[in-house]
Formats: sequence, C-alpha cells, structure tokens
Amino acid sequence: MESQRNLMLIALLFVSFLLWQAWQDDKAPQPTATQSVVQTNNVPSSNIGDVPDADSSMPVQLPATQNLISVNTDQLNIKIDPVGGDIVYAALVDHKVEIDSDEAFVLLEQNGAFNYISQSGLIGRDGIDSSTHGRAHFSAESELYELAAGQDTLSVPLSYVDANGASYTKVFTFTRGQFDVTVDYNVNNTTAAPLQMQMYGQIKQTVQASESSMMMPTYRGAAFSTQNVRYEKYDFEDIAKSNLNQQTLGGWAAMLQHYYVSAWVPPANDSNTIFTSMSAGGQANIGFRGAVHDIAPGTQQTISAQFFVGPKDQKALSSISETLNLVVDYGFLWWLAIPIYKLLMFFQSIVTNWGLAIILITLSVRGLLYPLTKAQYTSMAKMRNLQPKLAELKERFGDDRQKMGQAMMELYKKEKVNPMGGCLPILLQMPIFIALYWVLLESYELRHAPFMLWIDDLSVQDPYYVLPLLMGVSMWLMQKMQPMAPTMDPMQVKMMQWMPVIFTVFFLWFPSGLVLYWLVGNLVAITQQKIIYAGLEKKGLK
Repeated sequence: MESQRNLMLIALLFVSFLLWQAWQDDKAPQPTATQSVVQTNNVPSSNIGDVPDADSSMPVQLPATQNLISVNTDQLNIKIDPVGGDIVYAALVDHKVEIDSDEAFVLLEQNGAFNYISQSGLIGRDGIDSSTHGRAHFSAESELYELAAGQDTLSVPLSYVDANGASYTKVFTFTRGQFDVTVDYNVNNTTAAPLQMQMYGQIKQTVQASESSMMMPTYRGAAFSTQNVRYEKYDFEDIAKSNLNQQTLGGWAAMLQHYYVSAWVPPANDSNTIFTSMSAGGQANIGFRGAVHDIAPGTQQTISAQFFVGPKDQKALSSISETLNLVVDYGFLWWLAIPIYKLLMFFQSIVTNWGLAIILITLSVRGLLYPLTKAQYTSMAKMRNLQPKLAELKERFGDDRQKMGQAMMELYKKEKVNPMGGCLPILLQMPIFIALYWVLLESYELRHAPFMLWIDDLSVQDPYYVLPLLMGVSMWLMQKMQPMAPTMDPMQVKMMQWMPVIFTVFFLWFPSGLVLYWLVGNLVAITQQKIIYAGLEKKGLK
C-alpha cells in the first residue's frame, strides 16, 4: 500500500473523529427547567437531604441592607453572602479575561441572567440551613478582609447563634498562593440537649449552551468521583434526567469548563453522598452531603470540607485529592498524553517559552520515530522500483484478483519488500498528534501563553492564519517529494493533490500551538526525506 493512500485514509479518519466528537457534544438538546427529574437507584427525592433549593433561599437581588463580605488574596477576589455564608463571586487575580486586559477572569458570579455559585451549610435534624426554614444569617466583624504582605493565611469568621443559644462560627481559611479554601463549622453546643447535623456543599450553575466548537470540543458541566469511580462526567442533560445519589468514602463533586474548575472535596475518611439536582429555576446542582455528627451538650466540634475554585492546575488539584487532577481530561489517550505533558513542562522549565517547548517536543517525537521513518521511505522506494513488475502482473492476470494477489505476495517475498512498511510511522504519529492535541487543549498553562511575533496566545487559532498556510505549503512540498505511483487510480491522485488544501482549511481553527507542532514536524520530515533519499540514491533505490 502506498504511503500517500495511508496518509489520506488516516487523515480522513482523524477528521471524521473530530466531526463525530463535535456531533456528540451538540446532538443532545440542552435540558430545561420543565424537564422531569428521575431518581437513580429508586432513591426518593427526600433522600437528597434537607439541602436548601436555590430558588427558595438564594434571591437574585440582595436586600439593600444586606452587604456582601469581600475577601482579597494574592490569587482570589471572593464575595461571601452572609445569608448562608455562600461564595457568590470568585475572580482569579492573575488570570485575565483577555490577554491585553487588566480585568480579572470571573469564575463564580451571581446575577439575573447567569448564576454560578458555591453553597454550603449544616442540615439534618438540628441543622441551621433547610429548604423549609431558610438559611442562617451570619454576622461578621468586617465587610472587607485582605491577605497582607508577609501573611501566609487569612481567616474569615462568620458568627451565628440559633434560637436555643447554640453558637456557630463558619470560618473560611485562605492560603497564599493557593486556590483552595478550607471551610470549617465550629459548633458550640451550649444547650442541654444533643445536636445532630451534617455538612453539605453544592455548586449551582445556570444551564447554558456549550461553548465548544468542532475543533475545540471543550466540556462544560458537572463531574464527580467516588471510591469506585475515579472520575466521571455528569452533564446538564444527565442532571435533568436523573438525580445522582452515590454513597462513598471520600469523593468529590465539581463543575468543569475550559481550563477551570470549582469543586467541593469532603474529608477522605468520611462517609459522604454525592448528589445532583435540577432546581425549578433551571440551575444544575452537584454537591455532597457529609457524615452525620452528634454533638453532646456542653461540647464543641468542628465540621470541615475544602472548596477549590481556580485553574486546572494538576499539581494543586492532586494535593487536595489524588483523583481531582483527572478533571484535566485527556480522553482515551491519557496514558500517552500524561508523559507528553510532563515532557512539555520539562522543556518549558528550561526554555521558558511554550512555543519553543512545543518545538522541542516535535524534535523529540521525530527523532524517536526516525528509524521507522527511514524504514518507511526505504519501503516506498522499493515499492516504486517494483511498479513495472506490478504492471506486468496486472496485464497478465487482468481481473483475476485472487491470482493477482497471490502473485503480488510472491513478488514482495522474493524482493524482500513489506507493502505495509510505509504505514507504521504514520499510524504511530497519529496517536501522538491526537494526544498532544488534548494536552494543548486541556493545559491551562498555555492559555494566553505567547510564542513570538504575532503569536501571543498558543491556545487559540492564529489570528492571521500564517501558520496554517505555512503548514499547507509544507505538506505540498512533502507531497512533491513523493511522486504519485503510476498504478494509483486517477481519483486517488486528485484526492491526494487536494489533501494539503483540505488540511490547511481544517487547521485554520486549530490552536496555534498544535499547528506549530505540525508545521515543524513537516519541516523536520522534509529534511529527513532529503537525507534518506540521498542515501537511497547511492544504493540505486530511489
């Protein structure tokens, strides 16, 4: 089989894979607030617990007398609602909306059109938060807390005393350089009766259409982990159809989008329940209910969980939970993408330029595959030398395909030619290409990462389409260096001639980092071809 045919087939398969993936993302209708909600495992809706619903407890507009509590650290600008002590706003200080903007990227927010917030509270028999009695109204000593220079941690305490005299302090603890927040409930049971309650945390997001495109099929929706399921997506349609209710030791619940994640992580040694629901106002909810705590009269107890709101930083996520880093989803080629990501990070630590790191990745891949590439071109040269003999066989046997096939195999065996020798390098390169595609798509480090000249963001398409056009030219040059076999069907010849154009069109929307990889790979391949063909010429094989 000719190398050109292999390239055409694999290219079409790859494009078909992208089209199928985009179709999978877009084919299902978005859930609406009127869709019915079905319980999984026959769990009644009351078993979701006394978790307050967004529409009954979280007004869109706060009363004029109700002021939010602002918390500013080196990484986060947070706003906390004293009603319930919920995080209703989170901006990432060092992550800008646009590359040339000073405006911080907002991950969590609450407004009339779109709500994306993090809620937590105490529910159960003696809980201070419920869907029927409303939320606890906390008080704070200040409306502004800031992490001072030289200060490593910042604590924000909110106080509440219930009707029976029991006191509660909800403490948010922020750490310099980190995006995770520790949420502690310090309960002081000053009453004469035992108290029973459990902590819950949930993330609420207004359902909206996906932001993905055919070439950037990013995921927006929920995900969770249990002791039996390390990582699983649970999109808005799943939430609308069926309430998740999974009991587990540890686990976590999260909302994902391109480059960013918010997640509740309860204690790993506690028995928790991961749940989802769709509120009447069209908000998708995912969260956890923690273990039940019995607090004896005259005693104090602390109930805790961690909340993460920030970029998909694999190191930071792994420090919170050993499976939370899986929100960086590399797909079915994760086993190949992980070492590529680590190698990319290693090169970046040396050259401090993501574009140069991608070039070094390309050189490494091409260098690793060079022996196979040499075998590929040698096989192609031998196949071209056999074309006259193959033409004779075709003339001799005509349309008798069985005899023609037998004669061809005997000829290949006699001349020591492997007709599949041109396939292997291409077959190996495609998984690497796809894995690198997911690495560049999922790695938040490449967001707004510049290369040089006009390429100021390797995570998006080339604004002037220079790299895709250069890539198309390089493909055309490679094709010219590999003459079409005379036995190829005229239609196949035309298809091959159009391949550089087709690829160029598709690559117009690829992230420029990926196009850079493919372009440099082509340039290296052209150089390798010249070297290999020069050696083959001396042997009389070209």
